[in-house]
Amino acid sequence: MSREPLDLPFDPIELAGELWETNFGAAAAMRVATSVMRAQQLLLSRFDAILKPYDLTFARYEAMVLLHFSRSGELPLSVIGERLMVHPTSVTNTIDRLEKQGYVSRRPNPDDGRGVLAGLTKDGKRVVTTATDALMADGFGLAMYNESELVTLFELLRTIRVDAGDFTA
Repeated sequence: MSREPLDLPFDPIELAGELWETNFGAAAAMRVATSVMRAQQLLLSRFDAILKPYDLTFARYEAMVLLHFSRSGELPLSVIGERLMVHPTSVTNTIDRLEKQGYVSRRPNPDDGRGVLAGLTKDGKRVVTTATDALMADGFGLAMYNESELVTLFELLRTIRVDAGDFTA
């Protein structure tokens, strides 16, 4: 599936659901799963466009927000990976890129001889704040929903995450 809006005269997921029912049976779960995957593609594309002026991907933006929220202003790379639920190699690559951009600095973790702490620089704090303003102005791509619908959608999707073992509810 493309990441860009297609503007088709029909809903291809609905059509696939009809064909699914004819060939395999109940299609509700397939329709929802496929719709969630397409929504993710559309949202990431939208976020990429909003974050492009800051030379950020959504993954780098998320890491910067996490650092922004930290009490001390820094976090061990292992904690960043755990909180963002990504592989340690991905964290290293993300922090490497942010450091090259001047948005993050690193230093040895005094509490762990092998560990590294990452923290936002002054430029990083400015960029994450400005980028967040831009994403919020867009409603994170979800402005078509009211607050109650967003709460319901969050709870429905949260159930998937609990069932997968992301965390204990």
